[in-house]
Amino acid sequence: IIKKQSIMFKSLKTNGGFSLIELIVAITILAGFMVSAIYLVNPVGNLAKSKDAQRKNNLITILNGVSQRIADNKGIFETGCIAGVIPTTPKKMAIGAGNYDIGPCLVAAYLATMPYDPKATGAHWTSVTDYDTGYNIFKDSVTGRITVSAPDAELTTITYIR
Repeated sequence: IIKKQSIMFKSLKTNGGFSLIELIVAITILAGFMVSAIYLVNPVGNLAKSKDAQRKNNLITILNGVSQRIADNKGIFETGCIAGVIPTTPKKMAIGAGNYDIGPCLVAAYLATMPYDPKATGAHWTSVTDYDTGYNIFKDSVTGRITVSAPDAELTTITYIR
């Protein structure tokens, strides 16, 4: 009788491992953690924020160059600038018809290169004869204040006025 009981208990022993239910529960918990982590990290939102931060820096750089040129020319931007006066309606700072070709007025003397929008279609810098900033500029005809803006900003339109 003792031998039969010991054989019986031996057959009741199970091999190590997890049941199917335990595996499903563990995977569900891990999936919940992964979704939470992705939601908290928000890669798309963070990428948009970083590109908008670059746009802000670019606009400030351009506005500083414009301001320095105005200061150097006793309050007049267009002195010696082929582009002429800053437009009174928003114009894209780029080469081509309908744009304001500000590059030759700023690059070399005030900026090393023209900053351009990191994501706007066609925005690039090659030289003063081949560029498109993707940014707009205009001068208020009443106040004389200069506005630069990034119309293709991802979170909200970015505008600086000086």
